[in-house]
Amino acid sequence: MPRYEYRCRACGATFEKNRPMAESAAPASCPDGHEDTVKLLSTVAVTGAASQSAAPRAGGGGGGGCCGGGCCG
Repeated sequence: MPRYEYRCRACGATFEKNRPMAESAAPASCPDGHEDTVKLLSTVAVTGAASQSAAPRAGGGGGGGCCGGGCCG
């Protein structure tokens, strides 16, 4: 289930809520009970060995295509 981050305009608290994507736009009360909150723009964190470099790895086939030419004729 996705986690969404919110900020309370009344007290400035930042908090998170797990909720289905279908409820992502629904209002969320802060932990102190204030109703005036705003959903923050979230970023996706990708971790692991493959994400450490944006450059393609050397080796493999050439020729382009969806998989480097190995599956095309």
